[in-house]
Amino acid sequence: MSAVAYKAGVSSAPARGQLRAWSPLAAVLVLAVALRLSTLGLQSFWYDEAFTPVHVLHAGLGATLHSVVHTENSPPLWYLLAWLDVRLFGDGEVALRLPSALAGIATVAVAWAIGRELAGRRCALACAALVAVNPLFVWYSQEARVYALFALTCAVAMLCCLRARREPTRSRMAAFALSGALALLTHYFSAFLLAGMALWLLRERASRRAALGAIAVLALVGLVLVPLIVAQGGHGTQWIGRWALSSRLQAIPQYYLTGYSGAPLGHGVELLVALPLLAGSALGAWQLRHAGGGAGALGAPLIAGCGILIPLALAVMGADYLAPRNLLAAMIPVTAAVAVLLAAPGTGRATWALAAAGALAFLAVSVDVDLSPRLQRGNWRGVAHALRRGSAARALTTVELGAAPLEYYLPGLRNLRRGSSVSVAEIDETGYAPLRASAGSPPAAGFGLTQRLNVDGLIVYRFLAPSARTVSQAALRRHVITRARPEVLVPAGAHVTSAAARG
Repeated sequence: MSAVAYKAGVSSAPARGQLRAWSPLAAVLVLAVALRLSTLGLQSFWYDEAFTPVHVLHAGLGATLHSVVHTENSPPLWYLLAWLDVRLFGDGEVALRLPSALAGIATVAVAWAIGRELAGRRCALACAALVAVNPLFVWYSQEARVYALFALTCAVAMLCCLRARREPTRSRMAAFALSGALALLTHYFSAFLLAGMALWLLRERASRRAALGAIAVLALVGLVLVPLIVAQGGHGTQWIGRWALSSRLQAIPQYYLTGYSGAPLGHGVELLVALPLLAGSALGAWQLRHAGGGAGALGAPLIAGCGILIPLALAVMGADYLAPRNLLAAMIPVTAAVAVLLAAPGTGRATWALAAAGALAFLAVSVDVDLSPRLQRGNWRGVAHALRRGSAARALTTVELGAAPLEYYLPGLRNLRRGSSVSVAEIDETGYAPLRASAGSPPAAGFGLTQRLNVDGLIVYRFLAPSARTVSQAALRRHVITRARPEVLVPAGAHVTSAAARG
C-alpha cells in the first residue's frame, strides 16, 4: 500500500506542475473572456457595423460576394464568416459580434505563444496580459467588422514565422505560408506585416532558402487579390484623405494607449497609461544592451516597423490609406516588443511592477468604456427606440453615419432618391453637436416642433403637422441640424413621387 501511494504521489506531481505552469495563461484568458463577452451587446451598432447586415450580407452567398466587391474595401474572408454566422445565429448585435469576440480571445492565446517564442514564459505572460486588457484590442473584439480577425490572422502568421525561423523545416514554412495567406485574405494591410516577416526569415542564412517557397506562395496570393483591389477601388476610404496625416499619426499612440474612443480622456490619461510601460521598456532595454538581446529584440520591432512605416511611406507618396485602425494588427508585434523588454533578464521585480501598473491602467480604461456612454459608440439603438412609435407617413433626416444604424434598428426604411418628394405628417431630424443655428426651426411649412431629445449625445428633433404634406428630398436635405453630410430615410410604403411624375 505504501508503494502504491508513493507511485500515485509521484505520478500526480507532473500533473500538478503542468497545472501550475498553465494557470497564468488560464487566468489571463478568463479575464479576456470576461472583458469581451460580458458586455458584447452593451453598445449600439455604429455605421460600419450596421452597414454590413443592411447592405452587404444577403441570403445568397453570390449576392453577398457581389456586395463585397462593390460596397466594401476589404478581402472576402471575414464576410464569408459573417455570412455563415448570420445563417447560424441571426443578425443580432451579439451574434454578429461573436466571431470578433472569439477572434479577440484567441489572439490572447496566440500572444502568449509569441511571447514564449521570443523570450520565454515571463515574456509570454506580459504579452498575453497586455493584449487581454488593452482597450484597443477589447474595442475591436466587440465590433462586427474585420479588424479582430485581422489581428488574429496576423498574430498567427507572426507566430508561425518565429517558429519557422527557429526550425526552418518544410512543415513550419508551410504553416507560415498558410497563415500568411489567410491574413492576406482578411485585410490588405497584412501585406506590410508579412513583408517584415519575410525580411526576418531572409535575414538568416539558415532559414533563407527554406523561406523562398513560402514567400512565393504569399506573393502569388497577393497577385490573385489585385483584380479585387482594383474592382473595389477604395470604397469608403475618402474620409482618410480628409483627416490630416499629422493628426492621424498622433492618433496611433493614442489609440494604443486609451483605445479607439479614448480621445476625450485627454493627454494626461494617455501619459499616465504610457509611463509605466515606457519606464519598464527603458529598464529592459538597458539590461538587454549589456546582456545582449535575443531574437525578439530585433524580430518584433522589425515586423512592427514594416507594418507601420511602409503604409506611412505610401501615404506620403500619395497612396494614402493610413487609418489608425488599419494598423491594429501591427500593435501585436508592438506589444510583443514591449513584452520582450519588460521580461528582460536581470530587471527583477521592478519591471514586473511596472508591467502590472501598465496592465491595470489598460484595464481601467477598458472598464471605463463600459461605464461611460461618452466613450462608447453612438447610441443609435436608443435613437431608434425613441422614434419607434412615430407616424407611418414620416421622413427621417440624419447624418450619413446614422443612416445604416437607423435602417438596421428601424427595418423597412430606405433612402429617398434625389429629385423625389414624399407625403409626410412627421419629420424627425437626428444628428450630433455642434448643431446649426437653425436647429429646431420647422423644416417645412405647417410643421411644428413637438419633442427634443438627447440620447447620449445624439440629438433628436420631432416635428408634426396636422395632416400629411408633400416635402421634397432637396428641402429635407437642406434642413439638417448639423453640418455633416445628410441622408433622408422614409418607410418603404411611403407615398413618394418623382420629379418626372410631378412634371
